[in-house]
Amino acid sequence: MKNMQLRQATMADFDQIMTILKDGANQLAERGVEQWQGDYPSPDQIKEDIENGWAYLAVSQDGETVGAIAIVPSPDHSYDKLDGKWLLDTENYLVIHRVAIHSNHAGKGYATKLLTEVINYIKEHRSDIDSIRIDTHEDNKAMQHLIDKMGFTRVGTLHGVYRPDETSYVYELKTK
Repeated sequence: MKNMQLRQATMADFDQIMTILKDGANQLAERGVEQWQGDYPSPDQIKEDIENGWAYLAVSQDGETVGAIAIVPSPDHSYDKLDGKWLLDTENYLVIHRVAIHSNHAGKGYATKLLTEVINYIKEHRSDIDSIRIDTHEDNKAMQHLIDKMGFTRVGTLHGVYRPDETSYVYELKTK
């Protein structure tokens, strides 16, 4: 079985990405998770992702677009106020943000495949990168479980970066 493919998004994909992320927000709301229930991720954020070449679509082996992800280069200023300590004191990191698998495609292991694909690609093709960073809401147990499963180490917390009163857990994975 072929793995998931990542396709760099263009502005033609904007509506589809917004649909996937809105669906992701709805899935979180249904689980009682406050993440993504405000104005984040905003249309402006997604436009910025696309214009900078950070936005990707996740395409399954049968050609279906099943999800979206942003892979953002350093420096990521959302981490300036990290309450914790990085595994590596490096500027050579990438950050995974705005990950969602559409509910039409849920329960098929696509999130695992997507993160596996991203991590393997970075390890194999980006020898300049020392680590990958990611964060998620303190109540998003499903994403925390996935991040743990991928071998990330929890390095600290963020308070109020995405919304006031919101706590996020921050993780890092060494790529070498």
